[in-house]
Amino acid sequence: MSEKYRSEKSRERMMQQRNRPLILNSAAHLASHQPSSIHRPTPRPYDFTTFTHTMAEGSNYDYLFKVVLIGDSGVGKSKVLSRFTRNEFNLESKSTIGVEFATRSINVDGKTIKAQIWDTAGQERYRAITSAYYRGAVGALLVYDIAKHATYVNVTRWLKELRDHADSNIVIMLVGNKSDLKHLRAVPTDEAKGFSTENGLSFIETSALDASNVESAFQTILTDIYRIVSSKSLESSTTNIEPPKDRISVSAPTQDASAASSGKCC
Repeated sequence: MSEKYRSEKSRERMMQQRNRPLILNSAAHLASHQPSSIHRPTPRPYDFTTFTHTMAEGSNYDYLFKVVLIGDSGVGKSKVLSRFTRNEFNLESKSTIGVEFATRSINVDGKTIKAQIWDTAGQERYRAITSAYYRGAVGALLVYDIAKHATYVNVTRWLKELRDHADSNIVIMLVGNKSDLKHLRAVPTDEAKGFSTENGLSFIETSALDASNVESAFQTILTDIYRIVSSKSLESSTTNIEPPKDRISVSAPTQDASAASSGKCC
């Protein structure tokens, strides 16, 4: 085999490797190849105060908030995400494999908030992958199916996992999905409200099918996150303002100065 032929074959292999599509097949691979729309790595450990400094300058948004959807498989997490980000509902959609995400921007108090919403798989075999994605999340929607009581019972386990892996300041909303199935309701609204109050969660019931409260759920949690971030930023800026140490005394004007000031101006 000639040297020229070997060189051409080597160049051809390099071009093939360069054009080969990226395949994410492990948690480590996923973590090291996050989508390009994430402009900056999230600070570790996560802190709302430091997060206010991760806004992308020159971008079309003021804040980027990562929110995760968690809960049992089949409760409708992907459909809620699709309804909010694309206003679509697909009855034929399949269970999420690993982790998927979508984005949408909303306006809060004149600020553009870009929500990066991660849809995590509920199946047990994907738990090792999804747990890595709690890191950096500032909000979570914990979803259950109002027509399947077992999915509500498992909320306690999901909440524990979330608090084990996520930042302690994360904003959590309990979401009872499929509210259109009133005739099949297995979880009383008052029971879920009581659980939310006991655990410091906000609560809402939604239907991805008829779009009930889906917009309100995301609007509420993103507004709550923004208000926390804004207050932390304000507290941080005010603590840096110190009163002047030197005392300035103001004495009463003397009689001569008063007489001089009463004279006519030239």
